[in-house]
Amino acid sequence: MFASNFTIAVTHLKHLHDRDNLKVFSQLHTIASDKAMANHFCFTCGTLMYRIGEQHPGKVFMRTGTVDDFSLYGTKLKPIMEIFSKDRVRWLYDVERVAKL
Repeated sequence: MFASNFTIAVTHLKHLHDRDNLKVFSQLHTIASDKAMANHFCFTCGTLMYRIGEQHPGKVFMRTGTVDDFSLYGTKLKPIMEIFSKDRVRWLYDVERVAKL
């Protein structure tokens, strides 16, 4: 229904270990943008780690849950924007004081 992501420049993506354990599933046309998207998964557990898409060149969309430094969640990874908020289910509240797209 939703995902918590953060965006970084692809030049800032640094793999500390197990990069060879990532597997890529690519889509030629996504539903939202009709552009190509590469989804990078952990081969061991199946977790989607990040996405790199043609719609936003030079950007990486990482799953927030892949970060193991919990001090970042209230600082650098604090939400600043919600996207696709117009499609939100009625029982799910919005994030206060952030931009909506």
